[in-house]
Amino acid sequence: MRVRKHSGKGPQPAVFVEGEVLRQIRQHARSNSKTEICGVLIGTEDKNSLAIEACIAGANATQAGTHVTFTQDTWAHIYQTKDAKYPDHRIVGWYHSHPGFGVFLSDHDTFIHKNFFSSPLQVAWVCDPHSDEEGCFGWVGQRLERLSEISVVDRKGGEGAGETGKPEPMGNFDGNEEEDLAVEKQDRDKEAPRWLRITFSVLSYTMVLMIGFLIAWFLLPARVLIWPVDPQTGRPLTERPIDPHTGLQVPGPPDSGKDSAPIEAPKSGSDKEKNVPRQK
Repeated sequence: MRVRKHSGKGPQPAVFVEGEVLRQIRQHARSNSKTEICGVLIGTEDKNSLAIEACIAGANATQAGTHVTFTQDTWAHIYQTKDAKYPDHRIVGWYHSHPGFGVFLSDHDTFIHKNFFSSPLQVAWVCDPHSDEEGCFGWVGQRLERLSEISVVDRKGGEGAGETGKPEPMGNFDGNEEEDLAVEKQDRDKEAPRWLRITFSVLSYTMVLMIGFLIAWFLLPARVLIWPVDPQTGRPLTERPIDPHTGLQVPGPPDSGKDSAPIEAPKSGSDKEKNVPRQK
């Protein structure tokens, strides 16, 4: 890889980072979208070239919203993991997140880098999980600045298309796709015609209304009685009023309705009264 020259500041280091390492850093940063997370970068150094091949998440780090601090427990966990998994590698830098406020090195970040990662090839990786922006900061001469050239290495590079031997991912179909579509079409064909569905809906609503009316008729407390009357004489035809629900006369003392029946008054203007002479 070409090494970019910076006038008066020295050459920029060549940084190679594994794609899998970036995936792990992004996943760790997205696990907490409100406070910063941190960890260290594991790899190898060769003259002015740096290879980042793994990372270790910083457990038990002190988080304070806009900055993070490596504690003694954090370093104990880091060295224990490194000795167990990467005994032949070294710590080549660190990473942390800036959730929602961009990619840069704050005064606190610069203090950590100068005191714990002061080797000329050690770098600081910063990522913002909100915007997915990320950048790498390293030493260029005596100045700590954001590096302009970084190479991402894919270990699976060179693998031919169709040579993985992995099967095609299956969808939600249990069998052949064409067979499933045919079954779905048959189900649609078996559906009742539209006019029949509408008729059934109308009959269903009508039945519900009738049931509601009958329930109200028999259960409402109001009671209506019918007393048939002779239209000629104005007198009742039954001794007692009739309950329309049962069709039977209402129980009570006999002839209870005769006294209250209307009596037709004689007509004052009849013909007989007009033809009778008055007596002196």
